[in-house]
Amino acid sequence: MKIKKLLTTRVIILLIFLFLSLVFINPNPLASGIRISHVEPGSEASSVGFSSGQTVFSVNNKPVNTPSDYNSAILSYVRAPEEIEVVTDSGEFTYNISWDFGFRVDENLTVVSSDLGIPVRSGAVVREISSRAILSPDDIKTVLDDIFPAIPLSIQTDAGEFAFLARNAPEISVEEATFTDIKKGLDLQGGARILIKPTALEQNRDVSPEEIDRLKDVIRERLDVFGLSDVTIRDAFDSEGDPLVLVEVAGATREFVRDKVARRAHFEARIGEDVVFEGTPQDIPFVCKGDATCSGIQQCGPTGDYVSCQYYFNVRLGDSALERQARITDSLEINSSQDGGVLSKTLDFYLDEQLVNSLFIQADLKGRKPVQGVTITGNGVGADLRKAQDTAYANMERVQNFLITGSLPLKVEVVKLDSISPILGSQFISNAIFVGILSIFAVGLIVYIRYRDLKIVLIMLFTTLSEVVIILGFAAAIGWRLDLVSIAGIIAAVGTGIDDQIVLIDEVVSGEVSRNWKERVKGAFFIIFTAYATTVAAMIPLWNAGAGLVRGFAIITIVGVSIGVFVTRPAFASLAEKLLQK
Repeated sequence: MKIKKLLTTRVIILLIFLFLSLVFINPNPLASGIRISHVEPGSEASSVGFSSGQTVFSVNNKPVNTPSDYNSAILSYVRAPEEIEVVTDSGEFTYNISWDFGFRVDENLTVVSSDLGIPVRSGAVVREISSRAILSPDDIKTVLDDIFPAIPLSIQTDAGEFAFLARNAPEISVEEATFTDIKKGLDLQGGARILIKPTALEQNRDVSPEEIDRLKDVIRERLDVFGLSDVTIRDAFDSEGDPLVLVEVAGATREFVRDKVARRAHFEARIGEDVVFEGTPQDIPFVCKGDATCSGIQQCGPTGDYVSCQYYFNVRLGDSALERQARITDSLEINSSQDGGVLSKTLDFYLDEQLVNSLFIQADLKGRKPVQGVTITGNGVGADLRKAQDTAYANMERVQNFLITGSLPLKVEVVKLDSISPILGSQFISNAIFVGILSIFAVGLIVYIRYRDLKIVLIMLFTTLSEVVIILGFAAAIGWRLDLVSIAGIIAAVGTGIDDQIVLIDEVVSGEVSRNWKERVKGAFFIIFTAYATTVAAMIPLWNAGAGLVRGFAIITIVGVSIGVFVTRPAFASLAEKLLQK
């Protein structure tokens, strides 16, 4: 039979879905070497042109095939820390640096931003660095070049060669090249999973959805502060319908996740050594977030070689916090080098005794207890206007979440804490592929023994494999992370599909002789749609009331059986009609 006669509308639709799925999966069986998994936003690596997904071939003409090769090749750019002394108008600071002073200044040598852990605060005016007078921003560059001279670095990627001068290792992360764009869940790549139950501090009070959303923001921000980016946070429910929160962190230990997620953070705002307010409902009853009338970006402009944007948002402090703020700021001096003037000390935010941000205090707040609240301001610095705005918005949201953290009237109870080994995940993938291939051949053998027709076996295997590919393509398209329960959902969907195909074959091949072909197919599809409706109805309770893991099983199962009923089953029926009808 000619191929053209097999290409009916239903078969063409299946082939279109197959093609789109392969595009999203992006299979690359010959993948080798390493690729860039993450580029730090606003970093030198980002400005040079590195981006996620690029394949790295060599570093300074030295081939790299594994992340270990890359780390060895780049090791020469990781410098031993050097102790420096920075003299400013607000004091002297001694600390260690590895490649950069950790702060940025404007044309007046006033610090506009500083990195986490750097003692030189925003608003300070730099006078000396390592006993060398600083008279202009160029002097800072000169001193930096003397301490850490830039070294030529050339990295060859599939996007071209990037050659530049570097003082430190590029701020990029690499991983082994993957065979597809399908994302693996925690079960397959390793990490830790914690299921927590939030409860109100007050007795006999339910937790509101708004408080759950606030808790998730706080957890996400807390994990981000500690350098964890591959984090999944989902809603879940227990058997009684009470809300739970499921947190999955790739590459983390059980102890780390328990400490950072299950422990309520201690937040403080200090001026010098004096505590102005803490993260309690009494000290911070209101934080403006997501409201353009009391938060946003108010001005941007060039700052040396960078662009700086200032953000602002309003907070309302309690009476006791206002009194402390007025008393502490009354003894501070005014630094008039900034527009409008700022006080000589900054407002420093600490989370679990770790400094997370420092903000200016406007001079007009000296000794005052503002009735309308306090406007918190800060900066975001980037290589261009867009990056500066993005950084400013990110910094603003971070500070807002820190302030909200302490005022969250919730406590959490650990319901379940799991640690997943990536080795077990790799073994599972290998075993699943082997068992899957074995199952396909076993099903084909049984079908051949039953019907004694190789054409039936071929079209059944073709549509079954097509169904798997389309499900995986859907997962890749929406960025769904495949875990154990998702794979179980795929198996359930494919198993249902094989049952449907056998029902269809039995009906059209061994059905009543008195009925014509179309009547037999119609009868088979009545059974198929009935089974489909039953399966979806069984999955809906898991979708609505199940924990995060069970919900994943429900979603993939519903998607899988839907693809089967509306895409692969019609194509199977069409192929069966052309190949088997006598």
